[in-house]
Amino acid sequence: MRRDFLKWCACVGLGLAAPVRFPRAAQAAEMQELPAYEGPYYIVFNASGGWDTTYLMDPKGIGGINRLYEEGDILTSGNHKFAPTAKHMQGGTSNEDFYAEFGDELLVFNGLDYSVNNHSPCSRYMATGKLDSLAYPTFAALVAACQGPACPLSFLTFGNYSATGNLVAMSRVPYLPSLKRIANADAIEGNERSPYHDDFALSRIERALAEQRADRAAQPLLPRQQRAESMLYAAQVNSKALARITPHIPKDNPKQRLAQQAEIALASFKAGVCVSANLSIGQFDSHANNDTDQMKLIPEFLEGIAYVLHRAEELQIRDKLVVIAQSEMGRTPTYNGGNGKDHWSIGSIMFLGPRIRGNRVIGATDEGQFAVPFDPEKLMAIPDAGNKKVGIRVRPEHIHEALRQYAGIVDHPHSRLFPLGVKAEEHLQNLWS
Repeated sequence: MRRDFLKWCACVGLGLAAPVRFPRAAQAAEMQELPAYEGPYYIVFNASGGWDTTYLMDPKGIGGINRLYEEGDILTSGNHKFAPTAKHMQGGTSNEDFYAEFGDELLVFNGLDYSVNNHSPCSRYMATGKLDSLAYPTFAALVAACQGPACPLSFLTFGNYSATGNLVAMSRVPYLPSLKRIANADAIEGNERSPYHDDFALSRIERALAEQRADRAAQPLLPRQQRAESMLYAAQVNSKALARITPHIPKDNPKQRLAQQAEIALASFKAGVCVSANLSIGQFDSHANNDTDQMKLIPEFLEGIAYVLHRAEELQIRDKLVVIAQSEMGRTPTYNGGNGKDHWSIGSIMFLGPRIRGNRVIGATDEGQFAVPFDPEKLMAIPDAGNKKVGIRVRPEHIHEALRQYAGIVDHPHSRLFPLGVKAEEHLQNLWS
């Protein structure tokens, strides 16, 4: 009877409930900790709602486009031109300070054509490079799937459009205390001093799991049973890897919105358990009181980018960090009756990171804030194009094609599943260098 009962247990996957004897080969198996991912790391900053680029990297000061400065007030730092904000901001980091510190590393593209001006399709388009599909993954998810699919927190997201294309898991860790609990899953409430098991007991449990996996691997299993056992084993292996995060979790939780998200991402990067993170703050949709709102939010946004770069320096991963700063749309060149600005389908994007040559501004908008045709081979705007059919209108798919090239994933099978359809003659040649 006992033997029949144990056989029945094994048939329904309850083998753990019985004192099963493992072969010697299986007994020798050890649970291996996942290796650390060593970079590069990607952070995408999203100014959700639509930033006013003329108050940042594409200043105008003419034709009533802005009310806080005039054309003669526009400032420069190297090849960058930017709006003066130090006298108007409500905390955070001014354009003056941001460009003074990071201008030499910063690549700006102006005159990006979003094609539409509704939040949902624009957010999807900017995140994936594909306007007419809901299936495409964001760049952050795609690069995570290509470069670190086994990482426990491969793709972290804190909001905004975050589709994965079913290529990689989407991880959400909203607060630092949550990260601490995840990092110390074998302890009560994440408290290292209150483990569920002593080290020797935990070691025996891990060894038993490894032995069971080695033994069961040689047996035919139904797909659902095989998946369940793999998930159980992976959870324990991931638990060991996630414990590497603990030393990098700060004792004090920063107050700034982006800084809070950044600490979670950076600790995960440093621990080698994360490839990419999608950071976001909202409220940029300034249909009323545009100047007041933008002067509150743009400095906060820049402060968040600066925080990430400074903190990455402290963690000694700055040289492996790629930063993309974007929004799903711009603001109109005219004000509405509520002193606000409405949706505008022309905007800008910024990049910073290893192998990205900085102190450059590529692309342009004209005096009416319309995109100027662009030569993708020479990387030059063509301001005198008029009605001539020369150059191209650079759209998100062109940027994403270039990002895939930069990350070295353009020929990866995952990327081939989601083609962007950019013609070879429209590739942005040598955009990064």
